[in-house]
Amino acid sequence: SLGIAISIGGAATARWGLGWARALVLAYVELIRNTPFLAQLLFIFFGLPALGIKMTAITAAILAMTVNLTAYSIEIVRAGIEAVPPGQREAGIALGMKPVKVFIYVILPQALANVYPALVSQVIIIMLESAVVSQIAVMDLTHVGDYIQSRTYRAFETYFVIAAAYLAMAIGLRWLLKRAGSRLFAGRLR
Repeated sequence: SLGIAISIGGAATARWGLGWARALVLAYVELIRNTPFLAQLLFIFFGLPALGIKMTAITAAILAMTVNLTAYSIEIVRAGIEAVPPGQREAGIALGMKPVKVFIYVILPQALANVYPALVSQVIIIMLESAVVSQIAVMDLTHVGDYIQSRTYRAFETYFVIAAAYLAMAIGLRWLLKRAGSRLFAGRLR
C-alpha cells in the first residue's frame, strides 16, 4: 500500500535523516499516533476545505487511512531497521556498496522480513478502522448496516452480520498477506 511505501522513506529519514527532516518525521508520527483516527478523518474532510483544499468523501477517507497507516508503519519499519545488526551495513560498505545500495539491498529486505507480521497487523487494523468513514457519508459496510437497521429495527441481527463480515475480511486479508509474505520473504519470516 502507499502508506507502507511512504513509511520506508520516513523510517530511513527518522533513522539517518538530517536534523530538521528527522524532527519533522518524528513530529508527524507523534501527532498522528496520539490523535484518534476519527479526529484525523474529520479534520481532513471538514478542516482542509476551510483551507481551500476540497475533496470528495471517499478521497478524504482514503487520505485519512493512508496518513494514519503511514505514521504507524514508520515506527514499525524503523524498529525493523534498528533490529538489523550494524555489521550488515558495515559489510556492505566494506564491499564497496554506496550507502543507498546498502540500505536497499542489505538492510531493507532484512528489516521488512523482521517486521512483516507487524505491518500485516497494522494493515488489518486500518481496514477495521475504516468502519468509521461512514461518519463523513462514505457508503461502507457500517453505513449500509445503519441503513438496514433504521428500516428493519433489527439491530442485533444487522450488527452481528456486519461484525461477522469484518471478521471474515480480516481473516481473509491476513491469510492473503501471510501467503504473499511467505513468497516475498521466503525463508526469512519469523
